[in-house]
Amino acid sequence: MPNDSNFASYNASEIFATNVFSDAVMRERLSPEDYSALKTAMNGGNPMPANLAPVVATAMKNWAVEHGATHFSHWFQPLTGVTAEKHEAFLTPTGDGHAIMELSARALVQGESDASSFPSGGLRATFEARGYTTWDYTSPAFLKEDIAGVTLCIPTAFCSYTGEALDEKTPLLRSMEALSRQSLRILRLFGDNATQRVYATAGAEQEYCLVDQRLFNQRMDMVFTGRTLFGARPPKSQEMEGHYYGALKERVALYMKELDFELWKMGVAARIKHNEAAPAQHELVPSYTTVNIATDHNQLIMETMQRVAGRHELACLLHEKPFEYINGSGKHNNWSMATDSGENLLSPGSTPEQNTRFLVFLCAIIKAIDMHADLLRYTAASPGNDYRLGGHEAPPTVISVFLGSDLMELLESVEKGRELHHQSERMMPAGASMLPGVLGDVTDRNRTSPFAFTGNKFEFRMLPSSVSIADTNIVLSTIVAEALDEIATRLESATDLEAEVSYELRKIISMHKRVIFNGNGYSELWLDEAERRGLPNITNSLDALSVISSPRSVAMFEKYGVLSKNELEARSEIRLEEYIRTVYLEASTMLEIVARQIMPAIMRYQGKLADAAVSVRAIECNAEPIVDAVRELSEQIERIKYSFEALRTSMDDGKHMQTGLIERAEYYRDRIRSNMAKLRASCDAAERMMPADVWPFPTYNELLFNI
Repeated sequence: MPNDSNFASYNASEIFATNVFSDAVMRERLSPEDYSALKTAMNGGNPMPANLAPVVATAMKNWAVEHGATHFSHWFQPLTGVTAEKHEAFLTPTGDGHAIMELSARALVQGESDASSFPSGGLRATFEARGYTTWDYTSPAFLKEDIAGVTLCIPTAFCSYTGEALDEKTPLLRSMEALSRQSLRILRLFGDNATQRVYATAGAEQEYCLVDQRLFNQRMDMVFTGRTLFGARPPKSQEMEGHYYGALKERVALYMKELDFELWKMGVAARIKHNEAAPAQHELVPSYTTVNIATDHNQLIMETMQRVAGRHELACLLHEKPFEYINGSGKHNNWSMATDSGENLLSPGSTPEQNTRFLVFLCAIIKAIDMHADLLRYTAASPGNDYRLGGHEAPPTVISVFLGSDLMELLESVEKGRELHHQSERMMPAGASMLPGVLGDVTDRNRTSPFAFTGNKFEFRMLPSSVSIADTNIVLSTIVAEALDEIATRLESATDLEAEVSYELRKIISMHKRVIFNGNGYSELWLDEAERRGLPNITNSLDALSVISSPRSVAMFEKYGVLSKNELEARSEIRLEEYIRTVYLEASTMLEIVARQIMPAIMRYQGKLADAAVSVRAIECNAEPIVDAVRELSEQIERIKYSFEALRTSMDDGKHMQTGLIERAEYYRDRIRSNMAKLRASCDAAERMMPADVWPFPTYNELLFNI
């Protein structure tokens, strides 16, 4: 347990962004002319003037060194799902036995990394190693502090020697530009000539679990795979519903306090923290910002969560399903659009029926989701999420849009061409004279909807807890850009703009309202209804992965300059390989645990029971209950042995498959995962038959309730 004196009494507003090379720092350390030139380039999305790079590099280095930094790193997001960094010292020998601290313009703007050791999906041969990192100055540099010291982290994109994107940042920035271009066309039609850029904004709510580090270290499955591959149902899980929003345990509260402290210093505005529905589960919610910064921040959140947990002798689990029988973890991507002056384009205003511009953007999004629901589903595909989606702990696998009754009524009136009279704000009495009334929102919340409108943004609730939010925001920005492009093209040629807008809205609502569903997404009746509507229901990750490289997806991404055919096919290949490797690792770990821990423990206990039976008989007492227990264990050992051999054989067969990636992945999904489930069931049944003190590793009772 750490000494909390360093963060027990800090002033949040004073420490916030102290480790960020922020706008305020740049204004202070650059001349007015240089600051203005840099901001002009950043706001316009233009390359930075070459003469500015040395000036900014020197200012950034001086600031970092004053804060104790000795190294800098190009901080990037390769296609591994986590961040990467290579630390380089500021130290530069002068030749006379001394050294200076230096950051050159070239080192700031461009770096080199061995691209052959990162996933490339065949874009690069193994012997073709060169890759480049390039500074993304739209995301501020920051200082990362740990026990080893202070490092200046410079957010960068990562590409191959031939220019293909090998990261998440590059296509994300491209998609933002595509969305801005098409949004501006709509704004110009409505007389807005002042806005120069439109930004996609996001805020990613992050769920996670905490367990005692000592217990975590005793579980080979958790150490290797991030989740429990075995574990019998505990007597209590989340049935009593007392954990959700419950009072924080002191150990957890102290961890969360230090987590806030570390994140706030790096400019991550962590605002909300609470217990989630399942025992040992919690959530952190940051403020909204532009999607590229939100993506950087979410990566920092996940990394910092795990680093700080170790200081408190805790382990932070980001897996989507770390425990069976209770809710898994995800993240909610709250997405909207804003102008460079800060105006939210998805804010209905007080009279949404008169806000035609809002209706155009709203209908464009509805159209985009209906046209590309399969692509959005792809962004939620992961081996871990397959254990979570479709149950009553997460949205269903059918993508639908929730709008709420008020907005639904508005769209129906637009479709039918009838006037809708504005309803005044709803003030609901609280039921007690001393309590103020409650101001009702435009929409209710629907926790069963994958894509729900929540007042001035959409909340996409399907995302896995462990992945980057980049893919989701790349897809959202691109598909909405396509819808806006088609709408703008029709409106720009109209002779009567008002009439054409009305016609276009009616057509979109009529054609795409099938994707709108305001009911219970957990209901089996909805799945039947969704099938009748023709909505796709992609129930597993493998079926979702093929969508990204389909001819239709390739055509759209290439049209808007977001991803090329080669880049898309590479991403599909990487995700398939990730699926196979994940299942292989989990199955291999199961076999190891059964052979070296579970079976020896059961047989030792069986031997003790057999000895006990002999001893009881020696004193002429009834030993039949003990003998029955020995027989039951023998039967269970046979079941485990049978399941073990079935999994081992299927693993051996899978190693020698000479088929393509898709066929191998399907084999791992259908054959190996099925055998894994059978082996787990037989081992969990054995656990219920044995005393806790002889079971070879901590049980769910200990893991979930021992903090």
